[in-house]
Amino acid sequence: MALRVFGLTGGLASGKSTVAARFRARGLPVIDADQIAREVVEPGSEGLARVVEAFGAGVLLPDGSLDRARLGELVFAAPEMRRALNAILHPRIGARSAERIAAFAAAGETLACYEAALLVENGLSDAFRPLVVVAVPPDVQLARAMARDASTEEQARARIAAQLPLATKIVAADHVIDNAGDTATTERRADEVLDAIRAAIEPALESPG
Repeated sequence: MALRVFGLTGGLASGKSTVAARFRARGLPVIDADQIAREVVEPGSEGLARVVEAFGAGVLLPDGSLDRARLGELVFAAPEMRRALNAILHPRIGARSAERIAAFAAAGETLACYEAALLVENGLSDAFRPLVVVAVPPDVQLARAMARDASTEEQARARIAAQLPLATKIVAADHVIDNAGDTATTERRADEVLDAIRAAIEPALESPG
């Protein structure tokens, strides 16, 4: 049977990682684009060399690893720098993600989730249907972003503004998970969404037609 991969996205600090963790707990393979983004700029990698070439040695920590906080300050303050970084990272993330998907398919998995912050921004909504969007109200998103990253309100707003508004992503969604409440409520909703996706997809995968 073929592997079907659906998408999971959201905004900064909206809680998609919480939903992804719940999906994993339910036995679903999840490909984490954020984790892959870290892997492709590990010390000694071609990706890291390209980042240093583009942004200078100032984005490195003393141990030679990427100073993600410093790089974030640069790219979230300047759209042209963000585009330059994306041009380096996105092809590498895409290639490694394809490898992970192929490995799950080879292992006989029939359903997996691709978790990525920029699915809608990168025009990939239709490539990963059904699309699940994790959402919170703007004020909750701002407060959680500041608390999570220990950032100022100005810094958090700049990072949030670098992505499409959650309201826009909701329009593109097939399923929406409201993460404004407690974790238990979010997990129950995540279970409902995953059950609905499995019910819709897995019988079709088993059908000879």
